[in-house]
Amino acid sequence: QVQLVESGGGLVQTGGSLRLSCTASGRAFSSAARGWFRQAPGKEREFVAAINWSGGNTNYADSVAGRFTISRDKFNKFNNTVVLQMNSLKPEDTAVYYCALGRGPAVMEATLPNRVTSWGQGTQVTVSS
Repeated sequence: QVQLVESGGGLVQTGGSLRLSCTASGRAFSSAARGWFRQAPGKEREFVAAINWSGGNTNYADSVAGRFTISRDKFNKFNNTVVLQMNSLKPEDTAVYYCALGRGPAVMEATLPNRVTSWGQGTQVTVSS
């Protein structure tokens, strides 16, 4: 069983930046796509960004494209850490952010909740206006 642990959330002002990390442990995580989702109070969980197993293909929600960047930690030989760099943050980005493990290696496997096999515990991101 794979475990995902997020870190890096916090409080930031509008226009600021935050960096989220997600580290996986357990079995069969290195060959799977990884993603980030978020859930604001009273709203459904929504897709934010995803990356395929090798790091060569990414996908973003329209609401974050151009501001957020997902990547795999190049210096991690186990290929178990994914980073979400969030720039130009807006109040509407406020949510709990969840790391996700896709069902397979392709990027699309980590873009839909029903294709996710493991979730992290979530980390709060709050953007003040």
